[in-house]
Amino acid sequence: MRVRRYAVRPIQDPQPELDPTPGLIRSALTSFRPASMPPMTRGNYARELSAIFFLPWMLSIIEGSVIGVVAKVAFENVVPATVLNFAVATLAAAPALANIVSFIWVRLSHGHDKIRFIIGLQISVATLVSSMALVPRSATGLHMLVILVIAARFCIAGVVTIRSTVWAANYPTAARARVAGKITTIQVELVALAGLLIGKAMELDEQAFHIIPPLFAGIGLIGIWRYSGIRVRGRRILRAAEKRSTESDGAPSLNPVALWRVLTKDKRFGAFMLCQMFIGVGNLMLAPVITVMLRDRFGIGYSGVIIAHTIPLAVMPLFIPLWARLLDRVHIIWFRSIHSWIFVIAATTYFFAAAYQIPQLLYLAAIIRGTAFGGGALAWTLGHLDFAPQERASQYMGVHVTLTGLRGLIAPILGIQLYTSLEHFKPGSGSFVFLLSISIIITGALGFLLLGRTLQARPGGLGKPTDTAA
Repeated sequence: MRVRRYAVRPIQDPQPELDPTPGLIRSALTSFRPASMPPMTRGNYARELSAIFFLPWMLSIIEGSVIGVVAKVAFENVVPATVLNFAVATLAAAPALANIVSFIWVRLSHGHDKIRFIIGLQISVATLVSSMALVPRSATGLHMLVILVIAARFCIAGVVTIRSTVWAANYPTAARARVAGKITTIQVELVALAGLLIGKAMELDEQAFHIIPPLFAGIGLIGIWRYSGIRVRGRRILRAAEKRSTESDGAPSLNPVALWRVLTKDKRFGAFMLCQMFIGVGNLMLAPVITVMLRDRFGIGYSGVIIAHTIPLAVMPLFIPLWARLLDRVHIIWFRSIHSWIFVIAATTYFFAAAYQIPQLLYLAAIIRGTAFGGGALAWTLGHLDFAPQERASQYMGVHVTLTGLRGLIAPILGIQLYTSLEHFKPGSGSFVFLLSISIIITGALGFLLLGRTLQARPGGLGKPTDTAA
């Protein structure tokens, strides 16, 4: 009789279900590595990535939502309330207001080395930020603070404007939003952290303001040194093309009329800028109102930085990858027609928080606003590239940010004037400013939708531009 032998296998315990979270975190972190970028972009991306760990520290202190809260609390009872509120409005407007001179930076940098020009502007920012430590707590000190912030913002406007040309040359269209998203993610997280530290330090000791600006400016200098290693691909060809151009065929001009020429010559871009004007005005008029409301209506001190600044910026990176994927796939007009409604929801939440004095809604509104900021940061930086030829990228960006400066000149002052007038007429009625903002933003959102449908119906539709960068 033949006996069959069977191998006895030990009983194995069932494998535990693996937690996918560490893998997701690892995947998210590795997506920032230069190896994740197209081969010919990795060197510049690595340098820009290292620089962005240091530059945001010196930028954080001149963020409108940070310096506005600091000024509102620190100079309270030092100057009349109306003067202080308008100073806060000016500080909140400074990031947008400074862009009104962008066409000057475009003209001055035309035909010159873009990286060297940017480095010069960044060093100027570091110097101005350091000087803020000398500001006294007096009426004169408030005026000095406003001037220093605006001057620093003028320089940053030039950096942002010229940087768009660097990105257009160094990164292909298909990867540009991803690069901007990664850079922006790190920047906003560090700016959010720095703003939180500023608020906490000021709560502990108001004299900390004499130490923080030079300290943060010193950290920024390390980033400037790292940024100086970036090289613009095809820079010789780009500079030659800029030098050959004339004002009639596209060279930027110091004459503001040249901006109007760009808008009328490229009617698609002009219509896009009109819709963008509505979105921008509706949002910018709220920035100082939120800062003043936190102090006057809710009695919140330096910790108001958390609501006005830290939470929105901390939320941004969570949604930037989603917005970046959308922007890589669709034209900026379609992107804005979707994205603008998040600002509508945020403003509506702020209205209910202010009208019914519900502090918890302030935090929810800040989260929603941060979600919208994530898409807004990408669209504001890259949107014009869906219209502009590469050699005119700086000029289109100059038009875009100059118009941002124009609404920055008008909207925040308008918002705080309406808020102050309503509160004077009937205390508590200032919250109706949010309703006006909502209606203006909705007008712009509907404009993007109508523009997209109109242009899509024409030959060529609304495709993304192509390039040969690799």
